Formats: sequence, structure tokens, C-alpha cells
Amino acid sequence: MTLQSLIESIQPLNRENMEKAARHIDSLLKPLGSLGRLEELAIHLSGMPGIADLQNLQKEIIVMCADHGVYDEGVAISPKNVTAIQARNMLKGLTGVCVLAKNSGTHVLPVDIGIDCEPIEHMLSLKLAQGCGNIAQGAAMGYEQAEMLLLASAQLVQQRIAAGITVFGIGEMGVANTTSAAAVISVLTGSDPCDVVGLGANFPVEWLTHKQSIVRQAIAINQPDNKNAIDVLAKVGGFEFVGMTGVILGAAAAGVPVVLDGFLSYASALAACQISPIARDYCIPSHISAEKGAILALQHLNLQPYLHLDLRLGEGSGAAIAMSLIDAACTMYCHMGKLASSGICFPAPKRPYIAQPLRI
Repeated sequence: MTLQSLIESIQPLNRENMEKAARHIDSLLKPLGSLGRLEELAIHLSGMPGIADLQNLQKEIIVMCADHGVYDEGVAISPKNVTAIQARNMLKGLTGVCVLAKNSGTHVLPVDIGIDCEPIEHMLSLKLAQGCGNIAQGAAMGYEQAEMLLLASAQLVQQRIAAGITVFGIGEMGVANTTSAAAVISVLTGSDPCDVVGLGANFPVEWLTHKQSIVRQAIAINQPDNKNAIDVLAKVGGFEFVGMTGVILGAAAAGVPVVLDGFLSYASALAACQISPIARDYCIPSHISAEKGAILALQHLNLQPYLHLDLRLGEGSGAAIAMSLIDAACTMYCHMGKLASSGICFPAPKRPYIAQPLRI
């Protein structure tokens, strides 16, 4: 696989199938449009060429775990070894994303894509190094490393599809990674770091200007090309951002959905959608992150999340909750009764219903 072949594999949604799905939903036993965005979600899924039907979709959240050299700049209060500890806890099913995913029958696949530790037993590894470079002093990684890791992550999606997965979510784990996320989002949206940098995992508000200055320094030193998403990820991002970008592109190339999580995943989505604008068709936004800069990133992606719960845990926790919405949309589509056999006649809508949900 090459980057170009990956991009060329990504096809637009099947609008004919979406129209058929909308007509089917309009025939169900309810007033037209009364299930709102749940109907929109079912129509969206119906347009994805990698989904044959909406029954028994197998769901998995891929959690990319990696460490960051920028931790040394005092931009996080958690000990650096928390990344490795939480990665092990994910393997045991103990973390937030794991328990929330269990609620919807979603599998969680943690991946060591650059944790600063020795290999973790039984953990899938795409590791190139034990932590990326300090973006405040130089690049996170080389351009060639970033491209190789992106393609490896896209190939992982292919492998998981072969194992039966049809719906993906993305998550991450990495102490200090909100600093890198803010840098990526600042560059790709052309925004000032003060509009993007937030408190992350309970970072003291009085230290926020320091964190902003580190992001500003990283951008000034590395001079990432805002027209080249891989260059941005390599210079001011990190291993897990490259990994999540690869999962988004890999899912889009296979014609299956990828459920975004919060702020960190928005950075990767911005990168993926610059590499292939069509990839946006396959992104399902789960929730509005409480992190500063989240709304700005979502506006640039032109995505409207389904949930607003003030989440800021990361890990893919918001994606895990949104998987239940996918289940609900599919159950409605596949199992709800029909108006034609009910004896109920609702008045026709004033405008074609199909005009409302197709905001993809």
C-alpha cells in the first residue's frame, strides 16, 4: 500500500442507497422525522459501501497509546508512566473506555504506537520508538516515519475488517498529548494557540500561559507546512495522532464508519480530511469535548457531534458512548414496524424529508 493508493481507494458515499434508506425510514411506524438525528445516522450508515446491511454490526475502538518528549517542558501534571500504566489497565478492561464500550458490546483494542517503556505483554505494537521527540525543541518524528506509521495503521484497519469489524472508533492515551493536539489544530486551522490550548487533564489554570508558549515555540521552531498534514503530524504531532489519522483513512478506504472521540481525535480528523476530503464522509462525531479549541476544530471539520456531556477523559470514551447510538439507529431501521400495515396515516410533510438529514 502507498499513500496515493490509499487516497484513491476512498470513494464518496452511495447517495442512491441513502435515498432508499430515507424512504424506508419514512415508511416506519412513526411521524415523519420524529426520531431526528437517529434517522440521519441510519441514513448516513446506509450510504457507506463497506456496510452491506445495518444488522449485527461489529464494533471496535482502536486506542493508540504513545508518549511525548514535550512532557519535559512541564505541560502535564500526571507522571509520564501513567501512559504505560493505563495501557496495561486497558488490556485488563479496567479503564473508562473499556467499561463504557462493554455497555454496547464494543471491543477495545489498545495499541502500543510509541509508549516510553519496554514491550507490554499481549499488547499489539506498531512502535517505532519509545516516545516521540520534544516538539518544543525539534520534530516529533521524521516525515518518512510518519508516513510509514500512517500506512501501518491503515493496514491494521484492513486486518480488523478481515476479522469481522464493521464499525471503528478511535481513542488515544498519552500524557502531555493535549499540547501536541493543540499545536496540530492551531496549524491546520490557522488559529492562534491561545484560542486552542486548554487545561487537558486538570492542568493548573495559572500555568496555561506557559503551555500556550510551548505550543507557540513548537510551531516557530518546526515551521510545519499547513498545506501538508503529514508534515504537520511529523513536526508538531505525535505517534498516536498519526495512528488515529491512519485509522480514519483506512476505514474510509474500506467504506466503513469511524467514530471520533474528542479533542485529540479532532486533530487527527483535520489531518485525515486534508489528505482526503472524502474521508469526512466516514467520520461520525461522538461528542463535543470540554477542551478549549474543540468547537473551533469541529467548525473547521463542519461536523456536529451527537452528544454534549462535558467529557474530557479521552481514551475513546465518547466514541464508546456513541456506539450505543449506532446500535439504536440500526435497530430502529431494521426492526421498527411499517405504517402501511398499522392503519395509521400521518399527514405528508411540507417539504421532502430527505432534505433534512443529508447534511453529510
